[in-house]
Amino acid sequence: MKLTKRILAGACALLMVASSSMLFTGCSKKEGDDKEKTVADIDAVKKAGKLVVGITDYAPMDYKDENGEWTGFDAEFARMFASDLGVTAEFIEIDWDNKTFELDSGAIDCIWNGMTIVDEILNACSVSDPYINNSQVVVMKSDVVGNYADLASMTELKFAVEAGSAGESAIAETITNVTPVGTQGDALLEVASGAADACVIDATMAAAMTGEGTSYADLAAGAVLTEEEYGVAFRKGSDLCDALNKYMDKIIADGSLQALGDKYNLSVVTK
Repeated sequence: MKLTKRILAGACALLMVASSSMLFTGCSKKEGDDKEKTVADIDAVKKAGKLVVGITDYAPMDYKDENGEWTGFDAEFARMFASDLGVTAEFIEIDWDNKTFELDSGAIDCIWNGMTIVDEILNACSVSDPYINNSQVVVMKSDVVGNYADLASMTELKFAVEAGSAGESAIAETITNVTPVGTQGDALLEVASGAADACVIDATMAAAMTGEGTSYADLAAGAVLTEEEYGVAFRKGSDLCDALNKYMDKIIADGSLQALGDKYNLSVVTK
């Protein structure tokens, strides 16, 4: 009997310890879930001496000048921010459809290329405050674009869109004959060559690349499909995101961001 009591007493003690341990573990897990871990990317960037920026060739945001150097609104903006951090900006062309993979893998520090702020990006990344107003527009040959007022009138047309883009999402539920391509520039080429009847690209690019005096003089923007804003994406929890927001506050206040927007004829978001 005494032995049985001792066994029972020992078992109870073990249960009490186990229960306490379970309660403690549960509280710790909850605290971790409720608080997003800060990723110290600023220290890593400063140690490397460079901010690696993921881009595509997309005027007027990022494109190469006559010397083969990256320029454009986003390129200049990224260099300004990098300089504020005390580092240089390095630009790497990425596959836009795999942009978050490139970011999470550490191949780049940010996605900074006229990126539309959408739920998919917000869920996967830390995204800056918006800085440019944009829309998705349909581009066709200028002699026929006026014949189509909306997507409902374009269901029989063949479209080209950049894979993984906001343009692709804008027509997904209406247009079935769609060819995904690598970049928005490729989508324009498809229309210019006659391989596609239309494409959907950012209004910022359409303004810079189509119409009289541009690379695609016989193309024109028509129906506006969506209104949106651009942001910069960083790894989830990255301290670079907060640093950029603070930097934007400063250059909005002193007029530097507006001046850059005026240079490229873009609509800057002001808080």
